Amino acid sequence: MIIGVPKEIKDNEYRVAMTPGGARQLVEAGHKVRVETNAGEGSGFLDAQYQEAGAKIVPTNTDAWNAQMVVKVKEPQPSEYDFLRPDLILFTYLHLAAEERLTREMMARGPTGIAYETVELSNGHLPLLTPMSEVAGRMAIQVGAYYLEKMNGGRGKLLGGVPGVRPADVVIVGAGVVGTNAAQMALGMGAHVFIVDINLDRLRYLDEVMGGRLTTLSSNPLTIAEAVRRADLVVGAVLIKGGKAPKLVTREMIGTMTPGSVIVDVAVDQGGCVEATRPTTHSDPIIMVDGVILYCVANMPGAVPRTSTYALSNATLPYAVKLANMGAEAAVRANPALAKGVNTYKGKITYPGVAEAFDLECTPLNTLL
Repeated sequence: MIIGVPKEIKDNEYRVAMTPGGARQLVEAGHKVRVETNAGEGSGFLDAQYQEAGAKIVPTNTDAWNAQMVVKVKEPQPSEYDFLRPDLILFTYLHLAAEERLTREMMARGPTGIAYETVELSNGHLPLLTPMSEVAGRMAIQVGAYYLEKMNGGRGKLLGGVPGVRPADVVIVGAGVVGTNAAQMALGMGAHVFIVDINLDRLRYLDEVMGGRLTTLSSNPLTIAEAVRRADLVVGAVLIKGGKAPKLVTREMIGTMTPGSVIVDVAVDQGGCVEATRPTTHSDPIIMVDGVILYCVANMPGAVPRTSTYALSNATLPYAVKLANMGAEAAVRANPALAKGVNTYKGKITYPGVAEAFDLECTPLNTLL
């Protein structure tokens, strides 16, 4: 199979979908890998390293997209829509529930769209979303601490305080992978941490493994409103698998926060769990609402591409090898986790959360294979 690795073109996106080591593994399995020139530069990988691994360096994105399977990091941008076609396997983060235009383009142009974020194991684990959720959760606290500094528009509070001075209050809405990693970082920096979730068993688990150092709260509108009102930093970490995130932090709640407080909505790539959220970029990362700083960058891990590329490639490569060795249809028949990753096939929406987001028909994948 011919596998293409284009250079990412989203704003300040420095990750690349495949390391030279990953390219070598595919080449040794008998496949051809085409990497767009300088695709790995932002992550610290030179064209020469890919060439040494057996990949072919191609000069344009058109050449990289001229493949049977394209492996990316982020969803196709509008300038890439013309590359979508029925005989293409597209393996990347798609986040279609937050992108109606892209969803309709995928339906109209007919590629097999396999989304990293919905590949799901039998235990409910999302193995290809997890590494970037870990990165984003940890980054959320770094970003929040930065924007709490006065010269960056914040209240001028040190996250961990000092002896004799109260630390900042950090409220994390959602106790999944993002929320857990955010909590670990915030506790490590000495903050007073509250974590809110609807799953009481998950809250009990976190209370146990973190030694009771954080405050767990059962999720309901009143609890969230009170926690947000007192917060110096709010992290939105809510996930609905493959679907739009619910707006749990309302516009009214933001208005009760002290000016100079910060919200980091990690859920923005699925529509955001904060009512005032809209996607921002690394070059223009924040919006102001009632004096509160909202950081809503949809590709947060792109800021730490060396770490993120390795973490992502470690997880995605085994699935990419399966797709290359077997082809999409045989691979998804043989691997139920990979089958759940299929969001579009033959112009149909095959993932319920995406269909529900835009009131479209969902066609079960097994009826199309």
